[in-house]
Amino acid sequence: MSSIIPLFFKRLSKIDSRRGLGFAALALVAACAAPIPSSVPVDPNEANNRQMHAFNVALDKSLVGPASNAYGSVLPPPVQQGISNFSGNLDLPADVANNLLQGRPHYAVENTFRFLLNSTVGLAGLFDPATAIGLPQRKTDFGETLHVWGVGEGNYVELPAFGPSNERDMVGTIVDIAANPLGAVFPNAPTYVGTVAKIGSKLGDRHRYSETVDSVLYGSADGYAQARLLYMQNRRFELGQTATSDDSFEDPYAE
Repeated sequence: MSSIIPLFFKRLSKIDSRRGLGFAALALVAACAAPIPSSVPVDPNEANNRQMHAFNVALDKSLVGPASNAYGSVLPPPVQQGISNFSGNLDLPADVANNLLQGRPHYAVENTFRFLLNSTVGLAGLFDPATAIGLPQRKTDFGETLHVWGVGEGNYVELPAFGPSNERDMVGTIVDIAANPLGAVFPNAPTYVGTVAKIGSKLGDRHRYSETVDSVLYGSADGYAQARLLYMQNRRFELGQTATSDDSFEDPYAE
């Protein structure tokens, strides 16, 4: 079966490519019009952002860090993985919507099939049979949709609790939260289930990458600059962007 599913989507992509040609062309034009970001952080509100960073560090030190350690110590790894799988499955309807808005119907079909498979065979997403047969999640967000439409990243922003971001992704986060189609897919589901699962998944991530997070927040000469740098690097890599200079993203605090 694992060989049949990828073949199915290869054939389906040829059909979808014709139907989605108009959307793909518009998305391509918009993406080409997007400005190439500078290698120098655009951070005119650095003073306010540093204050927000200090708040986030204090929040992590007093609440998020200890809660993640407790989460990782109490729950066995299989349970943590199940919660992460469940949370990721809940994100799929929004991923499908953004795939369509980005003019990527093939990804939308893959995510739809993944959602249906994991929601049934995978017991509401606690297990991930879709990945086992070659259907990884095509994770995206409305911030990426805006990027595809040609919107530049804007100024750097540090958000309360959410951490590093930029003006474009901040708008994307607001839209993703406000317009998540999950309620339409599961109209009778308790509203708190997705929130609890998402918090659990984030605590699991914080525990899993605790050494890296701690080194950035507490071990760097300038934790704010280091967090900003890593966010810019990772986000631009996700979007397939390049900076305007060959020596971009040099860490001024690297030894």
